[in-house]
Amino acid sequence: MYAPPVFHRPVLSTGRRRTGVLAAVAGLVVSLLAFVPSAPASAAPTLLSQGKTVTASSQENYGTPATSAVDGDNGTRWSSAASDPQWIEVDLGSAASVSQIALRWETAYAKSYKIEFSTNNSTWSTAYSTTTGPGGNETLNVSGTARYVRLTGTARATQYGYSLWEFQVFGTTGGGGGPQIPGGGDLGPNVLVFDPSTPDIQAKVDEIFKKQESAQFGTGRYALMFKPGTYNNLNAQIGFYTSIAGLGLKPDDTTFNGDVTVDAGWFNGNATQNFWRSAENLALNPVSGTDRWAVSQAAPFRRMHVKGGLNLAPNGYGWASGGYIADSKIDGQVGPYSQQQWYTRDSSVGSWGNGVWNMTFSGVEGAPAQSFPEPPYTTLANTPVSREKPFLYLDGNDYKVFVPAKRTNARGVSWNGTPQGESIPLSQFYVVKPGASAETINAAVQQGLHLLFTPGVYHVNQTINIDRANTVVLGLGLATIIPDNGVTAIKVGDVDGVKLAGLLVDAGPQNSQVLVQVGPDGASADHSANPTTVQDVFVRVGGAGAGKATTAMVINNDDTIVDHTWLWRADHGDGVGWETNRSDYGLQVNGDDVLATGLFVEHFNKYDVRWSGERGKTIFFQNEKAYDAPNQAAVQNGGTKGYAAYKVDDSVTTHEGWGLGSYCYFNVDPTIRQDHGFEAPVKPGVKFHDLLVVSLGGQGQYEHVINNTGSPTSGTSTVPSNVVSFP
Repeated sequence: MYAPPVFHRPVLSTGRRRTGVLAAVAGLVVSLLAFVPSAPASAAPTLLSQGKTVTASSQENYGTPATSAVDGDNGTRWSSAASDPQWIEVDLGSAASVSQIALRWETAYAKSYKIEFSTNNSTWSTAYSTTTGPGGNETLNVSGTARYVRLTGTARATQYGYSLWEFQVFGTTGGGGGPQIPGGGDLGPNVLVFDPSTPDIQAKVDEIFKKQESAQFGTGRYALMFKPGTYNNLNAQIGFYTSIAGLGLKPDDTTFNGDVTVDAGWFNGNATQNFWRSAENLALNPVSGTDRWAVSQAAPFRRMHVKGGLNLAPNGYGWASGGYIADSKIDGQVGPYSQQQWYTRDSSVGSWGNGVWNMTFSGVEGAPAQSFPEPPYTTLANTPVSREKPFLYLDGNDYKVFVPAKRTNARGVSWNGTPQGESIPLSQFYVVKPGASAETINAAVQQGLHLLFTPGVYHVNQTINIDRANTVVLGLGLATIIPDNGVTAIKVGDVDGVKLAGLLVDAGPQNSQVLVQVGPDGASADHSANPTTVQDVFVRVGGAGAGKATTAMVINNDDTIVDHTWLWRADHGDGVGWETNRSDYGLQVNGDDVLATGLFVEHFNKYDVRWSGERGKTIFFQNEKAYDAPNQAAVQNGGTKGYAAYKVDDSVTTHEGWGLGSYCYFNVDPTIRQDHGFEAPVKPGVKFHDLLVVSLGGQGQYEHVINNTGSPTSGTSTVPSNVVSFP
């Protein structure tokens, strides 16, 4: 497992002995405050910072996170790297009148530091500064209005970093009290929580599967959550809009002596429509020695430990059309069999069985060697940047969300040894339930809460705005957001470290210009140290009913990581037709240094992916052009026949992609021709590795693979035309 270099040192004071002293001091401070006379109209100062969102420039090691400075525990601490300057910042959730700061330093304190206030996290004013800080317990009387309070140390008193037991901000809010929207609470009726003593687990799991097995466009949403322990003789069959997950910190904390199964009996053995489901954070001892996970798009297999083999094809080896594994360990062989394409990231496999068209690996121990196109393996030793998806877990009896740390040049799973990252208590989340309005959701974010969407369908009449750095937005059970009046469903600000994960965004009947937008137009901030991640966020236009959107997803923020998305203009279901569910563009990337790992984009009326930012990278791309194009004229792009599945703008000077495939099936007019599947400027910095195009049964044809390079697809043979390297 990759772990960043950490600087370890002994705690220079006896923290637990010191706790009693600090507690006494805290009690004295509170007692004294009680006797301070105040004007009748003023509220007494309140501790505003405890449990709030906090960030820091660095941390000494995994045991000293920034959250420890606002947790109210004088035996836990934040400590920084041993360099200058360093900072810690707390988001109070809303603007407050700040009157006092209490600093409780460990022996490694700041000799020189300043306290700054901001209402918008960009414009700052200095509330206090010193070059003769005494360390120990400091109580600073300050005055000002702030939502964000930052301490920046500029000179250390010791050779070590900066170390705070507690960073406390006191003041009053406009409401004269605590938050208006409570954090935490129950997880709602569609989250089923089991422990090993729960009676009739199999019957309850089977009941959900019976409802969801063929409910491809239904409204049911479920999350099956298993507390740590061992479960015997269980076969959890997973249908549509169903997520199954363990509630331990590691997969091995929750073990099934049994299986988690996806098969395709509902569709006569054809797994090409086994979408919208997931398995996470479990260990399996499969009954037969091999677990079956026969899926296609939008069905992630994350943070799993299979103590045996994994079969990715349906019973009888019928068709299957691509999927995604990340942060998982499969002790035995992975057998793709009929899987046409697959992406595996930062995992470990005993061996890999075969490949059909496009099998791509990055950071996978045990992956087959690079050999595209025979066999069609694209193998990268490492993933350039990755951060695993946040997940819900139990710490004793308390629910928390674990946010894994960013890794660079990752290889193998993230959960060997002590998991690196941050735990956020559920009390810091607004637990969103069906019926919640966008207004309330936005108020919760402004208040400083993260968002946990419980399983359900959410209609919104205004955009959900995530404009606070490091906000976690996590959906359970394929929680689905539908904009009713043509608004953008979700927008992220030009801020650091937002985590969007586990959501399905469904276009509404009134056209939305964009459904998911990461960053405002013209975003320019550098987020390389703490990027936004978009993980298992799926977008659908049509299928469940009439829907329209000009562009499914736009990435404006620099350094964003898009880790497994399926953007789908529906080719079947309700509300489907060339103009009925019109959506011209799937993904538009304007930000620089954006990385896509596991990019599935299909059936858009024009470009499926258009990349305008510099230094972009894509590892694995799966695409089908729109089946329902009525004729050649409908897809004519000036003098070019058809819109490329993946276009890099002519202005781009640096771009790279590995393992990219595009397929056509023009069943309305099989005479349609695509000049190429991929289009890019011919420049030294623009590079592609292992490209292919396929005509499915000869329903339409490609003339080339990329630009004018690559042979045409041939007849009805459904044989790929490949390009190993471009240019």
